[in-house]
Amino acid sequence: MNILAAEAHNPLLPPVGEIVVGLITFGILLFVLIKFVFPQLEKTFVARREAIEGGIERAEAMQAEAKAALEHYRAQLAEAQAEAAKIRDDARAEGQQIIEELRAQAQAESARIVARGEEQLTASRQQVLNELRGQIGTLAVDLAGRVVGESLADDARRSGTVDRFLSELDGMSATTGSADGRGGSTAYVPQDAR
Repeated sequence: MNILAAEAHNPLLPPVGEIVVGLITFGILLFVLIKFVFPQLEKTFVARREAIEGGIERAEAMQAEAKAALEHYRAQLAEAQAEAAKIRDDARAEGQQIIEELRAQAQAESARIVARGEEQLTASRQQVLNELRGQIGTLAVDLAGRVVGESLADDARRSGTVDRFLSELDGMSATTGSADGRGGSTAYVPQDAR
């Protein structure tokens, strides 16, 4: 009989009791899902969406702040470059002014050194001339004494002879120097020796 009962039963259709139990279980499961799980999923979805939207808003705000900071940085950079250019130009102008001042000081110092050198040269020349005059005078008096044959040891006489000799020597060198252009000297014989 079981075989006949098994043949009468369609294997594609489940038994009615299983269908009822399956429908009740499905209803309970559906109720639990609708009552507890779906609201939690909805809350999580809303929270995630708000977090994403808030993150996007925060990113946009931060991007706007970054753009403002970048513009501020660029403005500061342009200002710093302008200030650096101004400082560089001021330094060049100051350097040029210092160079001009140093050049003027060097020229003044050079002129002072040249003037001092000329003064020293003039003083040395005068000193040498005075020494030479004294030596020439002494030699002239000695030579004149030898030529004349008498001693010119008398100071007054010797002084007059030396002065006259030097005057004539200066006159001759000025005349000879201007006449032949060489300024050569000629032999001099004192008047006392003639």
